[in-house]
Amino acid sequence: MPKVGDMGELPTTLPFFSLPNVPFTLETLKIILPTSLTMALVGLLASFLTASLVDELTDTPSDKNREAKGQGIANIITSFFSGMAGCGMIGQSVINVQSGGRGRLSTFSAGIFLLFAILILQNWVKEMPMGALVAVMIMVSVGTFRWSSVTNIPKIPPTETTVMATTMIITILTRNFALGVVTGIILSTVFFSRKIAKLVFVDKVLSEDGNHRTYNVSGQIFFVSVDEFLNQFDFTELVDLVTINLTYAHLWDQGAVVAIDKVVLKFRRNGVQVELIGLNEASATLLQKLATYDN
Repeated sequence: MPKVGDMGELPTTLPFFSLPNVPFTLETLKIILPTSLTMALVGLLASFLTASLVDELTDTPSDKNREAKGQGIANIITSFFSGMAGCGMIGQSVINVQSGGRGRLSTFSAGIFLLFAILILQNWVKEMPMGALVAVMIMVSVGTFRWSSVTNIPKIPPTETTVMATTMIITILTRNFALGVVTGIILSTVFFSRKIAKLVFVDKVLSEDGNHRTYNVSGQIFFVSVDEFLNQFDFTELVDLVTINLTYAHLWDQGAVVAIDKVVLKFRRNGVQVELIGLNEASATLLQKLATYDN
């Protein structure tokens, strides 16, 4: 059975300060930038997930910005000592909390013991079978897995189950955690956009004389919700004035502005006067920059 010593040589001295032996050019930056961005993304996500989980387990708040800054500074300094970049570890954090650890000393103790084991006890460490470490990781996975999430699958929205399953499958098949996470983020964004797009409501009010129609719009207007928004208007109605009240709506992008242009211009082609009211400052600024119905 393979042993730890078969995987490579263990260090025999403490790390020392040194500069990377690479040319400091744009070519070097182009080579390392894709990998560094991927590592930064995965590291931040893992740290934020770990912090959120520990917050829940200990019922205490944490400053995510402080965690991110500390992690970034530590990784920069570590690189000058031939170290690898690191991030928050869910497994170790959960085991620490479950074992009674609540402060930074628990993590610090783990690092000091690992350093002691590698430098002082390395003759014994080399003889450890890899299978034993696999067993340890399996038990860590069993201890940190939230088993209630399995029983809750029928209760949660299908889109969330799809994101979770797809992220897991992509990560296992490609052995690339970053690719799995990015896929999950993209799916979550798509599903969220579709859900928000359906939350566009238009209340139609006709005046007593039948010549003035008011459309009270509420919801988020952006490129995904444009069709839902446009379908709420009756362009064939014979009225003299149409008022579009956007007090409870928000325009997010150029797609929303194009939709407003279409509505106004279609009504005007039929001889109907149109007025827009209730625009918030951001929406009004966007319309002023991009809208063409007044040009």
